[in-house]
Amino acid sequence: MKIPLLLLSFALILPFSVTSSVHLTLRQGSSLSVDKFGDTLASEDGAFAAGFYPVGENAYCFAIWFSKPSCSIHDCTVVWMANRDHPVNGRSSKLSLRKNGELALIDADRTVVWNTSTGSSSGSSMKLLQLLDTGNLVLRDKQNVVFWQSFDSPTNTLLPLQKLTRNTPLVSSRSKNNFSSGYYRLYFDNDNVLRLLFDGPKIKSVYWPDLTVSIWDSGRTSFNDSRVATLDAYGNFTSSDDLKFLTSDYGAKVRRRLTVDYDGNVRVYSQSEAEEWSVSWQAKSNPCTICGTCGPNSMCTYHPREGRSCICAPGYEREDLSDWTQGCKAKFNSVCDSKVETEFVELPHANFYGYDKGSSPNYTLEMCKKKCLDLCNCLGFQYKYTKCYPKSLLLNGQYSPGVDGAIYFKLPKSNVSYKLPRTEYAALQCPANEVLLPRTYVKRKESLAIKILLIFVTAIAGMEAIAVLTVWCFLLGTRPEKGGAHIDGYHAGPTGFRRFTYDELKKATRNFSEEIGRGSGGIVYKAVLSDCRVAAVKRLNEANQGENEFLAEVSTIGNLNHMNLIDMWGYCAEGKHRLLIYEFMEHGSLAENLSSPTELDWSKRFEIALGSARGLAYLHEEFLEWVLHCDVKPQNILLDSTYQPKVADFGLSKILKREGLKNSIFSRIRGTRGYMAPEWVYNMPVTAKVDVYSYGIVLLELVTGRSPMGGLANTEGGDENESKRLTSWVRERKRTGVPMGTWIKEIVDPRLTGEFDNRKIEVLVAMALQCVEEDRDARPTMSQVVEMLLHYGDEDEMILV
Repeated sequence: MKIPLLLLSFALILPFSVTSSVHLTLRQGSSLSVDKFGDTLASEDGAFAAGFYPVGENAYCFAIWFSKPSCSIHDCTVVWMANRDHPVNGRSSKLSLRKNGELALIDADRTVVWNTSTGSSSGSSMKLLQLLDTGNLVLRDKQNVVFWQSFDSPTNTLLPLQKLTRNTPLVSSRSKNNFSSGYYRLYFDNDNVLRLLFDGPKIKSVYWPDLTVSIWDSGRTSFNDSRVATLDAYGNFTSSDDLKFLTSDYGAKVRRRLTVDYDGNVRVYSQSEAEEWSVSWQAKSNPCTICGTCGPNSMCTYHPREGRSCICAPGYEREDLSDWTQGCKAKFNSVCDSKVETEFVELPHANFYGYDKGSSPNYTLEMCKKKCLDLCNCLGFQYKYTKCYPKSLLLNGQYSPGVDGAIYFKLPKSNVSYKLPRTEYAALQCPANEVLLPRTYVKRKESLAIKILLIFVTAIAGMEAIAVLTVWCFLLGTRPEKGGAHIDGYHAGPTGFRRFTYDELKKATRNFSEEIGRGSGGIVYKAVLSDCRVAAVKRLNEANQGENEFLAEVSTIGNLNHMNLIDMWGYCAEGKHRLLIYEFMEHGSLAENLSSPTELDWSKRFEIALGSARGLAYLHEEFLEWVLHCDVKPQNILLDSTYQPKVADFGLSKILKREGLKNSIFSRIRGTRGYMAPEWVYNMPVTAKVDVYSYGIVLLELVTGRSPMGGLANTEGGDENESKRLTSWVRERKRTGVPMGTWIKEIVDPRLTGEFDNRKIEVLVAMALQCVEEDRDARPTMSQVVEMLLHYGDEDEMILV
């Protein structure tokens, strides 16, 4: 009886199986379905394909792409999309050539997302849809009369023999991973000239041809009325405004495409014999001359080898950490208030193009400063060749040795001098947001009897499958590995946690060129991953672990999930290469901030103390395994964009089972001189109290600004007893009988400029001194530290001393 039931279940399932089918034509009454993998139209020469292209989770667009060279559906070169701004669902959506001759893209809820408006109620000739060898998707009849074609509605790409007209502009994609309409447009303006326009979220500006040069001097003419441009198969581009150019490989009959890229540049790409795309012409050689690259109050820097990046002007900070087009925002309220005393900060070799409040020749620098001071809305001025250009807006900024003159920013006077931007050539972050669609589908009316039968058969089939699988596992002696399996060399890690190849990380770090930190365990490099996330990649010094041991510990660390612990995104284990990939922290380490005049005021320091304690308490008491950090110090406490702390570098410190808490023995001393507990020196059993001791030293450093290694925080020097010297120095000044305000003034970091909470200082010092007790049993646990800090953190009284 079992066999017939199993066969019946397979008989019911088979008619609904997914199959792949490639069509040369689509006739009236037929459809292409998103449910059928590989259900596509193909050109006769096989160079192009048209079908449903994934643009996000459960989101698809109907698109045309190059199918040569062969590519996976996720990385093909797309040349056209029907619904780039309105993706359809990943189930039950279809492209249908209806019986009335209309081509329609239908979503899962039966909504028509896009159509060709070619339907007719009369008995017109039979239509069919065909993808030509040119990449043009045409709707025609048997007499080759064309009713609609994709060449008449381009997206961001112009193919050879396709016409660019006044009604068919090219619009860039939003980013590398977002195919929706972007900010850049190649179009014919009202003066009949082919131009490039940036139409961004805050500004709108034409930037090609160069507005500082006349149309005639640019080699263009506005005396035409055809407004048409084409690229031929040999690499010759001609436009009705007299723009002409030849590609660098002109004459070779290869596959080409002209694309308005998401970075605002227009490029012609040619396909080599090795079927790789390369740039054979581009409109702008310096990408920093493209409007909107960096947004308001920021400047674009460029290096031919390293590429471009953006930096904020002095006195400004990032508006959106994921999108530079949003620019930078002021750290100050206004410079229009007459009560606010201002100063000018000079930045040589910088310029913000346009938005001048006039131009004044034969001005001295002092005359220009006075002119800007007299204008309430003057944000600064450019001064070059004795000419003064006051700026009402800081847009289209460039910062490069090749820029003449200097910008003088008008800023409120500050006790701390404004930092001039440091040029860092790193790939721009780009927004890679996927398009998410609701997973709702059309429900069809079904017979209750059929529903019951399907449920019954499915249940029986499921039980049959489980029974067969169990017998196979028993006979073959195969059982799943505990903790995950290795498939094709890949370790099964947590969700969102992946294994990277060494080549991926070498490319992401630009061959490990930008070092952002180092320690005894290895060197940390800045990286930009393929999905545009900025990451920190730690390259461990040597592979002193076997791969299985390394993967087991990395998998455990990857499961850590706490707002005050650095988020690990993945790892690499190839040969002797061992690398860890973490999220990038905008404000660096606590050590860097303590050793420089930053905005690390008292409230931030208290929050850093509390957040770090929470992270360590999670490691010690809340996580399933017992994780000792073993190297708590300011260098391993990182600060995000809002100065929230995240304990870092705990990966591979020491992971033990909870039953080994009392008798844990380490094979070697771990930690950093000045922060190490006495247990390490006297070879005593190591418990979580070693982290408590190190944390206590960090607390003293937060309060005093003094490093246990001697002098101000993060300075070199000192010996093994420096931590004792620091604690003794604090204890001596906190001796009995001395008024609280007096000893606090003596020990507190002078960079706090006299503004702090005496009561909280006293609490932190008392807590720190208890944490650094010689007797480990006298030290509190990290959860007790958190409880105490939370109790006093609720008090808002601020005392000025």
